[in-house]
Amino acid sequence: MREFSLPALYEVPADGNLTDLIRRNAAQRPDVAVIGRKTGGRWEDVTAAGFLAEVRTAAKGLIASGVRPGDRVGLMSRTRYEWTLLDFAIWSAGGVTVPVYETSSPEQIQWILSDSGAVACVVETAAHEAAVESVKDRLPELAHVWQIEAGGVAQLREAGAAVTDEEVDERSALANADSPATIVYTSGTTGRPKGCVLTHRAFFAECGNAVERLKPLFNTGESSVLLFLPTAHVFGRLVEISAMLAPIRLGCVPDIRNLTDELAAFRPTLILGVPRVFEKVYNGARAKAQADGKGKIFDKAADTAIAYSRALDAPSGPGLGLRIKHAVFDKLVYSKLRAVLGGRATHAISGGAPLGERLGHFYRGIGFTVLEGYGLTESCAATAFNPWDRPKIGTVGQPLPGSVVRIADDGEVLLHGEHLFQGYWNNEAATEEALSDAWFHTGDLGTLDEDGYLTITGRKKEIIVTAGGKNVAPAVIEDRIRAHALIAECMVVGDARPFVGALITLDEDFLPRWLADHGKPAGMTPAELAEDADLLADVQKAVDDGNAAVSKAESVRKFRILPAQFTEASGHVTPSLKLKRNVVAKDFADEIEAIYRG
Repeated sequence: MREFSLPALYEVPADGNLTDLIRRNAAQRPDVAVIGRKTGGRWEDVTAAGFLAEVRTAAKGLIASGVRPGDRVGLMSRTRYEWTLLDFAIWSAGGVTVPVYETSSPEQIQWILSDSGAVACVVETAAHEAAVESVKDRLPELAHVWQIEAGGVAQLREAGAAVTDEEVDERSALANADSPATIVYTSGTTGRPKGCVLTHRAFFAECGNAVERLKPLFNTGESSVLLFLPTAHVFGRLVEISAMLAPIRLGCVPDIRNLTDELAAFRPTLILGVPRVFEKVYNGARAKAQADGKGKIFDKAADTAIAYSRALDAPSGPGLGLRIKHAVFDKLVYSKLRAVLGGRATHAISGGAPLGERLGHFYRGIGFTVLEGYGLTESCAATAFNPWDRPKIGTVGQPLPGSVVRIADDGEVLLHGEHLFQGYWNNEAATEEALSDAWFHTGDLGTLDEDGYLTITGRKKEIIVTAGGKNVAPAVIEDRIRAHALIAECMVVGDARPFVGALITLDEDFLPRWLADHGKPAGMTPAELAEDADLLADVQKAVDDGNAAVSKAESVRKFRILPAQFTEASGHVTPSLKLKRNVVAKDFADEIEAIYRG
């Protein structure tokens, strides 16, 4: 199939904007908890009426400080209650939110705030404020900087004391559906980040249709979602706005190091995450079972879960014997895994990278279905996702209702719909290139099956052509190799080379356990282990598993283990954890050459 669409399930209000959501919630459900915040280490609910009141107060401060309709306001913080509060406050003042990743360098901050023409910026910490101040001389339009941890929200409250509710409501009503809501800068694997202009219409079309399509997961007063993704990323904004649109209770977690504890305390019914989170939960549970001498039981339970999930797709369903085994393992293993995820969650939505078919079946088999989706900043997050009632594991689902997915002659995925961005800020040439012929050209390669389910097979610009003329899409094998507990990242190489190779980094969280299990000295580094026979054998198993998914010509023949993981600080990944392939290839050119010597 070359093209597929679904009818819209949600009608975008032509004269409305996103502030309508919080006013509607306060009017219709004033006492319903719409958001939770951590106070003294405990979760505290904020009602719809209470949230609207706090948003208005912050908006008054912005208005009193000179923020005018259409002005851009930077927001640099980790995911926390104040992020969502200030996002809606900026809109309520008539402004446009410009997210800045809290990990951004001064140079990146300067580019985003100057390119967007931001007149003000709210930051989270003293370090963030210092970073902004260090480039303020190059930001002539930036008049105000408030710091959340230094009482910035209280300062806004004081500044706006003389502004009335009526003034805020007048400002809130100025934007219509086609007004810009936010300028989200792409994380940029090459070159400077580009500012994607996303309108209120785009978010209404995106979130309204997603909530309607996944309606059983968005029950007001019953459902809840824990957000631990960066709110500066468009996926995080999807969660924030969808929760307010439904509405359901939203919790924000700034630090995922204690994610298990937060899940247990908040007990969400829905989890939004990226594959690495779900891989770590699985790998951690398996490693713990092995340490407790229950590794064989866990592996049998995992195999049973996968078989059970696969059988759910068969016309006859799981047989009696499989159902009995599944029920036994549910008591012994699966219930404990669901408890790690908070105990109430039945579904998760995953994006950013492929989860992998085996892990997808594993999670559905334990009673926790991970619905994979696909999207970009330019498509206002998800442009395709699996429906809750008919998921096809291994695909990224069907198009967002009201939108169209087309596969071009060269295999590129093209998009059309109200959820698409308006264009790139201050960059007409890039806009014309990306939105030619009224279709957005994603740069991704994919296929549509007979039911309109999309499978992403790679990136056009990442296709490797070996010396033998074989075209290799790295994503398939990289994702399979990376699924191994020991592997953090894998980057396939081989352009104009005789065969495919790979650069591999080790998972620093899992490595200590591996060292203990193999009788190695604690604290050994990846560099010290680069030639270790046991380690090489285990990495080879991961590579062999990846090779099983591709043809012989596409398989990895040799690999090199690198001394450290790729990080944003090292310059090798973007804030959304996408590999900067050209930077990695340049910095590790010697390692790549070593693959092909001898």
